[in-house]
Amino acid sequence: MQALRIYKEQTQALNGSLRLTGSKSESNRLLILQALFEHFSIDNISNADDVQFMKKGLQTKSGTVDIHHAGTAMRFLTAYFAAQEGSQVKLTGSSRMKERPIEILVNALRHLGADIKYLEEEGFPPLQIQGTQLSEHRVSLPADISSQYISALMLIAPSLPKGLEIDLVGKVTSVPYIKMTQGLLQSLGIEVLFSNNRIRVEPLDLKDLIMDKIAVESDWSAASYYYSIIALSPLGSSIELSVLKESSLQGDRVLATIYKSFGVRTQFLKDKVRLEKTNTVDTSASLTLDLTNAPDIAQTIAVTALGLGVICDLYGLHTLPIKETDRLNAMKIELEKCGAKVRITADSLHLELAQITCNEAEIDTYQDHRMAMAFAPLSLRIPLRINQADVVSKSYPDFWKDLKHIGFQFTP
Repeated sequence: MQALRIYKEQTQALNGSLRLTGSKSESNRLLILQALFEHFSIDNISNADDVQFMKKGLQTKSGTVDIHHAGTAMRFLTAYFAAQEGSQVKLTGSSRMKERPIEILVNALRHLGADIKYLEEEGFPPLQIQGTQLSEHRVSLPADISSQYISALMLIAPSLPKGLEIDLVGKVTSVPYIKMTQGLLQSLGIEVLFSNNRIRVEPLDLKDLIMDKIAVESDWSAASYYYSIIALSPLGSSIELSVLKESSLQGDRVLATIYKSFGVRTQFLKDKVRLEKTNTVDTSASLTLDLTNAPDIAQTIAVTALGLGVICDLYGLHTLPIKETDRLNAMKIELEKCGAKVRITADSLHLELAQITCNEAEIDTYQDHRMAMAFAPLSLRIPLRINQADVVSKSYPDFWKDLKHIGFQFTP
């Protein structure tokens, strides 16, 4: 699927219901823990490509592991293989993956006793990893780059003889993702303390494992696109999404608060949410958000704001340039195709003119799943041509099918 033209008539209120795929973030964390401890099963696991690459990688003991574009798998598997005595793997990925830094995690693992070598450019994949017993039990690392480095260490910590103490230097980014890791570890009976920039994870004795089955919550990041759809739909539009919880471990649950500004009310029901467009939006007001703890929803919010004619300032986006693409630059280019005026800095995006001036737009996705899905709701305003539309399989393979289910129309 190279390109897809998408549009939807707004003749009446939208109504529907969907069951979303399991959280990619929770699934990948639980797969690492399952590989380490084996004594529990996982329900509602994500069907995302990234999760399939993680599963395949965890079945390998020696040889080459290619995780393609799966950044989470790269970080988590680096730590996992480093702690697996006797394993010997080359961990590699796509050309973009070879541009994404991993030096901070490698340095931390080397401090613990890991045997990791760079095979090409220093500080970047691919890596040669010789699994060994990690002898140290305390490490420090910068905390303002990627929370996945921290989560990778936390996930292997309970398998180490003395557990692990992690000292975080600087302002911690994406705290909810660290707390998600903490919550999943604790749900299995692993003792974790996270306080004052210090994390302590105790070793796990298998007899203390308290769960034999754990269910993955559906993906709040995937829900963001339906928040955008309802925000851009007529008053009275609604959709029910399952399985989502008010007590979610996922940081993107903050959508329920943020989208009040876009006229969307969230009602929490048993194991699902109901989104309803209840208010029109004051386009004379501007929106300012700090998304340090939820950077993955920045693209969706910016597109929603454009569709509603609301200028916005989004901060805390310093991790976006090292994602699947430089998301800040990509968003500026694609939003401006539609008529917007956008200013970006190293860690922020400013939608200074929120006005659609074209009758149709062609959106490039830069091999980034979130570019495709974030822009899709804008087809409620103008027809869109989404290039490389199948990139959504990275996190949400059923995305286009689910949009068709609620009334969107497509042509090649």
